[in-house]
Amino acid sequence: MKKPAATRQKEKTQIEQLSQAELVELVLGLQKIIEELQEKLAIATGKNQTTSQTSSKPPSTDLLQKPEKPTVKPEADQKKKPGGQPGHQGKTRKGFGRVDRTEISSPSICQNCGSQELSEVINIHRQQVASLVAKPIEVVEYQTQSCKCLECGAVVRGEPPLGIVPGQDLSVNLQALLVWLGNYGHLSYEKLTELLWELGRIEVGVGTLQKTNQRVATAVKPAINALWEWAPLQSNVHVDETLRVCHGG
Repeated sequence: MKKPAATRQKEKTQIEQLSQAELVELVLGLQKIIEELQEKLAIATGKNQTTSQTSSKPPSTDLLQKPEKPTVKPEADQKKKPGGQPGHQGKTRKGFGRVDRTEISSPSICQNCGSQELSEVINIHRQQVASLVAKPIEVVEYQTQSCKCLECGAVVRGEPPLGIVPGQDLSVNLQALLVWLGNYGHLSYEKLTELLWELGRIEVGVGTLQKTNQRVATAVKPAINALWEWAPLQSNVHVDETLRVCHGG
């Protein structure tokens, strides 16, 4: 029996007002009901053998069975090769949108006859390559000078450059990269210290990385809270079952 539109709208409103924990409990309850109905349907139809495809059982519990009909892949899928497919519009081959440095290589001798009498440049072959530079991390000493005002006698001090936080040893962009690698890239603090040594020959303690992660977590907390308040008000919200845990807790 189909429910009236007013009843469905009321139930929808009630679901949208549920907290995250209540939504999880609701989904788990519905999943249990679905599994019970699937088992009853299998018994009624004589197919009571459950597999990972018909229940929540892991694939490792499935018995090795020969399918009734062999699965035949479409001819197009069988001939498909790894990488970009025909008609796919590439991106990297168009360049990176910028050139940081240009190196010019000119011939000095004819490889055919050995003569050094060469003409002016008649053609240029260009190729853009993204490379890892020798020192991707540089250590800069910023000196903030102070002066005395000749009018009022006050001592004034220069402002630190953009991206530099007084009292912190790592720049803002380097801190952001470390937090991204630690939380999204799942690198441990120990591996991050090794990375900093390999890239920049700098020693950074685990305690510094922990404090950096905590500072960034505090900085983004207002945005995260605003997102939590916004999400329940939306009619459709995508849920990712993957659990990601930050190092800083």
